[in-house]
Amino acid sequence: MNRGQAFLLLVIALVSALVLLIVIPFLEYVVASLILAYVLYPIHRRLEGRIGGAASASGLIIATTVAVIVPLVYIISRFVNDLRSISSGEINLDIVAIEGRLSELLGREIEIELADLLATAGDQLIRVLFDGYTGVFRFALQASVGVALMLFLLYYLLRDGPAFVEWSKDTVPLPPHVVDDLARKIDATTWGVVIGHIVVALAQALLAGVGLWIAGIPNAVFWTFVMAVLSLLPLIGSFLVWGPAAGYLFVIDAVTAGVLLFIYGVVIVSLFDNYARPILIDQQAGLNPGVILVGVAGGVYSVGFTGLFVGPIVIGVLAATLETFRKEYDRI
Repeated sequence: MNRGQAFLLLVIALVSALVLLIVIPFLEYVVASLILAYVLYPIHRRLEGRIGGAASASGLIIATTVAVIVPLVYIISRFVNDLRSISSGEINLDIVAIEGRLSELLGREIEIELADLLATAGDQLIRVLFDGYTGVFRFALQASVGVALMLFLLYYLLRDGPAFVEWSKDTVPLPPHVVDDLARKIDATTWGVVIGHIVVALAQALLAGVGLWIAGIPNAVFWTFVMAVLSLLPLIGSFLVWGPAAGYLFVIDAVTAGVLLFIYGVVIVSLFDNYARPILIDQQAGLNPGVILVGVAGGVYSVGFTGLFVGPIVIGVLAATLETFRKEYDRI
């Protein structure tokens, strides 16, 4: 390596660090725009030939705003309100009935402070997700700017995405066949995470959340968010919420609602997961549920809401890169 190459690499490293420093405050919205562009591009490619690239991108952005962003903003606002209520001790559950039944099962001499446990859990979630109570207002302000930035980036990603991908492939200092193989593996991993696991988990949680709301379970939006993460667990998933919810209805003598919720969970929620996940997952991605769960937990903690997608994708890309290295270069 000569002095010119070393100097150029140093400049690239310094500028990359500065770019990362600039992007970090809105990193999750940049990532969200990339994920939305990745999902919407197949539709954009079909519409582009009929109505033009600009019209197609603009139409998809309007449709995304109406179908995804507006409902998501409403759900997140409800989630924050539920979370703040729970952390302040406003549980809205019949705590006395639950504690009495648990004391009967575990022994009357045991005092169970369920309200305090739930309040502590809600307080910790606020600290993790929003960096404390003051962070909720900062999150709302940043989110409004971030959503506008995300939609702006989404337009140009849909319009110029293929050119950016080709430029990236040409820029990577690897043989073309290695780049193509790595891109194929990353694409399979990303599709498997975004569509096969995350979307199915969110859809399953939404179905279960509708059941909780119809059954009259308090703070249904909060528990729906909890199920969105638990749905990534194999076999049990959202049952960890709707199962005890059905039991809670039995405890407070709402037997009919408890039976209907249990039947709904078994027939609708569980069967959806059993059939939808194998259909939508790209089997070539080779995604282990344990890896997905670790990626989701770490991603949400590090990045925020979009960490649901970012964490598993990053881990999947690392696995794809290591596999490509083993296949192409580890031959000594």
